[in-house]
Amino acid sequence: MEQKHPADAPLEIASKSPQAPNADDAASSSEILIGSAKEAVLHVQEYFYLSLQSVTNVVSRPHYMRDTLEQLDAIGVGSSPIVLLTGFFIGAVMVLQTASQFVRFGQTSLTGDAVSLALVRELGPTMTSLLVTGRCASGIASELGSMQVTEQVDAMRAMGTDPSRKLVTPRVLATFLAVPLLSVFFDFIGLVGGCVAAVFSLRLGVVQFWTRAIDALEISDIMQGMMKSIVYAFVLATVACYQGMKVRGGTQGVGRATTQAVVIASVLIIVADTFLTKFALYLADKIF
Repeated sequence: MEQKHPADAPLEIASKSPQAPNADDAASSSEILIGSAKEAVLHVQEYFYLSLQSVTNVVSRPHYMRDTLEQLDAIGVGSSPIVLLTGFFIGAVMVLQTASQFVRFGQTSLTGDAVSLALVRELGPTMTSLLVTGRCASGIASELGSMQVTEQVDAMRAMGTDPSRKLVTPRVLATFLAVPLLSVFFDFIGLVGGCVAAVFSLRLGVVQFWTRAIDALEISDIMQGMMKSIVYAFVLATVACYQGMKVRGGTQGVGRATTQAVVIASVLIIVADTFLTKFALYLADKIF
């Protein structure tokens, strides 16, 4: 029997060409990408449908006013301590930061103008919405998610109650009313904190600070802040409700929905801030 020379083995191994990529693997990868894209589009479609339902339910009966008042108390009154505390120190920090620049030019009296405009236009609505998102969006998503997991939502449907009208609309309406009011409180208490910092750090008079802060504001500035707070409120409420209503997979699904509600709502608020600022400045030039 003829034996092969050992030196022939490497040649035989080297002569074997690598296998060509399987066509099924490429097809499965493309199917995964297409499926993910379709799922993302479906989520967006369901979100907009739920948001539209929450708005149309307001103008039709029945109205669950007791649930709305309970949510208004939980979201508005419950969030007021953290909003007021944060606003006070944000205003003080704004004075300390801007004063260090104005001192160079001997224009410390302009500190009230800068702090007032920054709070009313930008920091008030944005910071308030982010604080309410961190506190309430997670609670809304976890509450609705727990009801979804324990089949309470299915029981509502079996009893002839519309879950979107009973669960979603009161939370959206309460957030819609609470966040603009909290933004106003944030602005006021932020100016109070700025006044305290200006009096003790810059030796400015109280009357001088408040006079410059109020005179610097125009109707367009106030409308810009209110418009932002209204849009942010709608975004954070609808995102939180949608994440809670689509929970699947038990307690783990509730945890994922809670995290996604806070993250997605916060990111959407920051993204919307850019477009709303541009739009508000355009309207200010054309209308006001």
